Amino acid sequence: MNVYPVLMAGGVGTRFWPLSRKSTPKQLLNISGQGTMIQMTYRRLLPNFDPRHIFVVTNQAYADAIQAHLPELPPENFILEPLIRNTAPCISLAALHIAAHDPEGIMLALPADHIISDLKVFYEVIDQAITYVHHHNGLVTLGIPPTEPATGYGYIQAGKTVHQSNRHSVHKVRTFAEKPNLETAERFLESGDFYWNSGIFIWKANTILQEIQDKLPYMHDSFSEVQKHLNTPHYDERLREAYRHIRGISIDFGVMQYADNVFVIPAEMGWRDVGSWDTIYDISPKDKHQNVLESLEWVSIRSNNNLVYSPEKLVAMVDVDDLIVVDTGDALLICKKSSAQNVSDIADHLKKKGIEKWI
Repeated sequence: MNVYPVLMAGGVGTRFWPLSRKSTPKQLLNISGQGTMIQMTYRRLLPNFDPRHIFVVTNQAYADAIQAHLPELPPENFILEPLIRNTAPCISLAALHIAAHDPEGIMLALPADHIISDLKVFYEVIDQAITYVHHHNGLVTLGIPPTEPATGYGYIQAGKTVHQSNRHSVHKVRTFAEKPNLETAERFLESGDFYWNSGIFIWKANTILQEIQDKLPYMHDSFSEVQKHLNTPHYDERLREAYRHIRGISIDFGVMQYADNVFVIPAEMGWRDVGSWDTIYDISPKDKHQNVLESLEWVSIRSNNNLVYSPEKLVAMVDVDDLIVVDTGDALLICKKSSAQNVSDIADHLKKKGIEKWI
């Protein structure tokens, strides 16, 4: 039984604008001070997985930069997408490569922008998920017990327990829910059977390909042509053609919410999706006034609960609270901490205005 971790690293991370840009996507940022996001995700896997079986799916535009951050991986372990099309095409393409190499191969798909502090629990639940998939051929995801009614995450509702180990249980999934409003998130939290959707998946490569064929037949048809030309001179041409015709869709929305054989393992593993500036505020050291300050120099007078990033300038704050201020030299972001999830709207606005050089 071989397991193939797949690091999904194709997005830009527009909620981290202006630090995250097309030229420097989020997965290449050293946000925690312990290495770039993709390096941290890769290192997390090394104790338990063969490095030769670790794959990275990313956009062709990021190939050289990401390979420079992961020089240990051979070039053939990088699967390159010609266009950004969300997680369903990303997973489908990776599964094609794995299934062609190992028809019984188990795939562990992980976003490249998570922090996991309790690695012992992480390894335990991944091992349990792999064992369950090996014997039962289902689709398994990890659910994070919610600590607050967060509106920035999708949710998974757990149903009956189908397997119980000493510490962790496997549950049939009742439903997937998109990012809710606050009132709905509060109901989810009160119910006790909803978990944050970690975006980490475990399944056999052939199983997810079959589900994509059933739930997203247009995507299956496009990728069938790609599959026929794996390891041939026509592969790149067929891949570009497929990506021109498929629409971007997440694996949750396209497959998981409709599949019957979906299971969730609750996992208290110190998980954080480093998706926006408010997450950085939450995980960073703070001064006595609960400010997170990374600047050349700073003066803070009667100011509380702010995040400031301005490594090349003096920042002075007077009588301001709950702000995010990010200065990258050529761009300045100022927003309320409560609006951090909406920073991606800036990239959409810049596109509409035709000034994409700032994205």
